[in-house]
Formats: sequence, structure tokens, C-alpha cells
Amino acid sequence: LGHLLAASPRLTATPRGPHRPSLSTVQLVDVLRARYLDLIRASLTGLLHEDPALAERVGGGRVPFDRERRESGKDWPATALSMIGARRMLQLQRAVEFALDQGVPGDFIETGVWRGGACILMRAILAARGVTDRRVWVADSFQGLPRPDAVRYPKDAGNMLYAFDQLSVSADDVRANFARYRLLDDQVRFLEGWFRDTLPAAPIERLAVLRLDGDLYESTMEALEALYDKVSPGGIVIVDDFGVLESCRAAVNDFRQRRGITETIYQVDGSGVHWQRRAG
Repeated sequence: LGHLLAASPRLTATPRGPHRPSLSTVQLVDVLRARYLDLIRASLTGLLHEDPALAERVGGGRVPFDRERRESGKDWPATALSMIGARRMLQLQRAVEFALDQGVPGDFIETGVWRGGACILMRAILAARGVTDRRVWVADSFQGLPRPDAVRYPKDAGNMLYAFDQLSVSADDVRANFARYRLLDDQVRFLEGWFRDTLPAAPIERLAVLRLDGDLYESTMEALEALYDKVSPGGIVIVDDFGVLESCRAAVNDFRQRRGITETIYQVDGSGVHWQRRAG
């Protein structure tokens, strides 16, 4: 797991002339695949076109592009399709590639997708690898975050994320975003609605990567309760907001304690974390 954030392969300069070393077909495919995915990530996060940010207040507005904040996923892009930043996006790529390379059985899912950027990356990796027997599940209410249920989930009390229109993106808009990258097909499956209604009955057999981005205690706990047992041994669990939202962190800690989960939690950046479900 320490290699999930290793640098992408890079095409290095070679001498000109008749003695220039040539790449094998396999090496060339690897380089082109890496370049494609580098470009996809830069586009999805808005780094490629220096996309400005949305003001993180009710009512919106825009603020100028800030590369450091965008790379670390500390702002809400105005038009780009992901807000998780460059480091968490690269870690997600590495997690998917790890699962494919190691033959970890199952599909890939994100719970809480916003504009769909992380899911688009997962589908792009499958396309770049020529993988046709796995799916990407796109799970969201597609109407923003739920109002906190402070009676059932006291740690969500006072959370106001439901009031931000910026966080509400329709399923049709997310489908259109997949289509813009020519990645909308039958390997992409949508689970539309509140997690309590969609996840327990979702027709998912196994998962190789489970990525949680529900923010609230409620959303995080509901996703873990419905999906954790479907994560294959050796699979990767990623939690986007563990480091910055107490509600999310509390849900993860409570679930792990209740289930006796002791696998090491690894930091991705100041926000995201991941762990590998124990094999065997």
C-alpha cells in the first residue's frame, strides 16, 4: 500500500540519431496509458484549464483559481468535475490499479459523487486497461446532502451542507459528464437516491474498491453498513473527508470499533485516508 501514491510513469527524453533506444510495444502502451490518465486527472480536477473556484458560502459566487488549493482539494471547482484534488485523485488511480494488478475481485464504487469526476477516473482506468468485466457504481442522492437527522445521528446536528445548492448535481448532468469523456456505457451503473434506500438492496456482488464521500455521519455509516461486507479480501476502502469532518471520522471510528476492524489507516493527505481489508 505504500506504493499507492508512487509517481506516474513518465516519458523521458532520448538521444536523437540512429542509436536512439526504442520503446517496446508494451512499454509504449504503458507510457501512453499513463499519459492519458495524467491528462484525465488534470482535466477532472480543473488543473488543466485553471478552473476558478466556487465561494463556499450559501449563494455562491466565484473566486480566482488557486493551484495549491486545487491540488490539495481544498476548494469547490466552478466547472471541473471533481473537488478531491490531485493527490486524492492519484491515490484513487493507484488503488484501482492495485486491485486490477493483484486480481482483487469486484467492482468499484463511490458513494457521494458530486459531478462524477472520481467515478469517471475509475471508468477511464478500466477503459485504458481494456477491462470489460467490471463495473463502476455511481451512488448519490443527486439532490445534495440530506438534512441532518439529529435524533438518530447526533453528531450531524448543526451541519448545514444540505443548504448549499453548489453540492446538488442531477443524475442527468453526471451522465452527461461521463458522455463528454466518451465513458458512458453499460459498465457504469447509477444508484439514485438516499443511501438508506439504495445501498442495502444494490445488486453489487463484490467490490475491489469502496470510496466513501458522504461527509455526514449518517451517509458514511449507511454506506459502510451496506457495502463493507462486499469488499473483497485485499480490497481498498477510501474515506474522503476523514481528516476534516468530525462527523465522517466518528462514523468510521464507530463502525471499525463495533466490527473489530484493526487494519492500519493510511493518510492520503490532510483529508483522505484508506485501508486495505485483511486478506483471508
